[in-house]
Amino acid sequence: MGDSDKINILIVDDTPQNLLSLEAILENDEVNIVKASSGNEALGVVLRHDFALVLLDVHMPDMDGFETAELMRSNAKTRHIPIIFVTAISKEQQHIFKGYEAGAVDYIFKPLDPDILINKVKIFIELFRQKKKIEDNNLALEISNRKILEQQKALIEEERIKVLFQMAGATAHELNQPLMALLGYIELLKMEGENPEKSLAYISKINEAGQRISDIVRKIRTFQHDETSVYSNQTTIVNLNQKIRILSVEDSAKDFDSYVLLFKSRDDIDLFQAKTISEAFRMLSEEHYDIIFLDYKLSDGNGIDFLRKMASRGHSTPVVVITGHGDEIIASNVIREGASDYLTKTVLSKESISRVITSTLEKSRLKKEVAIAMSRMAEMSIRDKLTGLYNRRYMQEVIEREFEHSQRYKLDLSCLILDLDFFKKINDTYGHLCGDFVLQEFANQLKKTTRKSDLLFRYGGEEFLVLLPQTAIAGALKRAEMIRKECCNHTYCFEQNHIGLTVSIGVASVREHRPENAADLISFADKALFESKNSGRDCVKRH
Repeated sequence: MGDSDKINILIVDDTPQNLLSLEAILENDEVNIVKASSGNEALGVVLRHDFALVLLDVHMPDMDGFETAELMRSNAKTRHIPIIFVTAISKEQQHIFKGYEAGAVDYIFKPLDPDILINKVKIFIELFRQKKKIEDNNLALEISNRKILEQQKALIEEERIKVLFQMAGATAHELNQPLMALLGYIELLKMEGENPEKSLAYISKINEAGQRISDIVRKIRTFQHDETSVYSNQTTIVNLNQKIRILSVEDSAKDFDSYVLLFKSRDDIDLFQAKTISEAFRMLSEEHYDIIFLDYKLSDGNGIDFLRKMASRGHSTPVVVITGHGDEIIASNVIREGASDYLTKTVLSKESISRVITSTLEKSRLKKEVAIAMSRMAEMSIRDKLTGLYNRRYMQEVIEREFEHSQRYKLDLSCLILDLDFFKKINDTYGHLCGDFVLQEFANQLKKTTRKSDLLFRYGGEEFLVLLPQTAIAGALKRAEMIRKECCNHTYCFEQNHIGLTVSIGVASVREHRPENAADLISFADKALFESKNSGRDCVKRH
């Protein structure tokens, strides 16, 4: 064990003989003994190093142990270090209580019993190790979480940029006509300024164009980013002419009519009604809705019942609870159960409902973006970026699991390792972009020539690995030959180049070769691949 791996223990005593005695008892390969002959010296040392334990003499000339311990406890850098008082004073309770008040965790009395001392010190060394392990794990977790957050931000920012481009296209497309009309009528107004009748007509047209622009701005505040339109040049942009579908779960005809009246001027909203919870879930199973307006008290349950059923059935439509029976307790309960917002019927207005719709759709959109980012991150952790196949890191996990499964249930498992022949020549002759294209194209062929139950991995460089669950050696050889022929017969067309390619394949199986573990199965397939290469390439060999 190197000095940097040793655990520090501080011994504080003004008597050199006592210091030597304690050092002799505790000295071993695991600990590094640091000595101090006074309280002042001890305080200077603990600020410079990290200690698992301090053995502190009570009686010292300049500063006694109690005062030294209290000063250590008052400092944020040293208050966590456990202190054991070492004293020759008799075991009077008053003295012990004073020591514990000063910050002691234990006492050892002179003359020292080596066994007791060593056992106590071992306990604190182990506690220190566990503390360090937790700190190291927390640091690693913090670094990992920071990386995840950075990846999340990058993915969400990527989505936002896409949306901004779509918004730009949508906004330009939608605003172009009313803006041109607005500018045209302003010019006409200038030309016909002396004609009152024409001026009034142009002003009316200007107001219409301005209102259309205002409507478009309102749409931008509530549109769904994932709803797009495709135009003649195949450009995809955000669809601003989309409807917001609201399901009102409301058993009062009068209250529902009031919602209809509130939305009368909103041509971008379609309002639907369900009178019971069961009817609402039937409608949710048949149609998509952007928001649910939920009355708290219904004939077959309340808002809490509805929200819990939503959660249990996996519905993600945002819910706004609107009720005449509202108070702060109900509000906090429905929000805790998953509602996006809460309003009372007594304060409903066009402004309050519009504000809630906008904020609810925005929260829902952000939630979807985070879910997409998390999903992409999970996919990134197991997929090879270039080919889309599973990566080597994930392969180690899967092959262990599949091997264990085959052993437990006495099922066969076969493994193919594939290597593209003379692939380096492609990179050298046509460039790395062409090489990347060939790898992607071969991966796509591999997907077409294998079953859905087969597991495909990029093993590294131009090597690939295929796991064939519940497949004997004969079936694996047949599958490998199909892959070889498909590769050989395929022409890889990159720019003006038409490239031919062959693949060498090694095959091994659990029942045929009796590997002791998953690593052996890969090793046998790899040796078979080596035989294939030595046999002239473009062939399939079993180990």
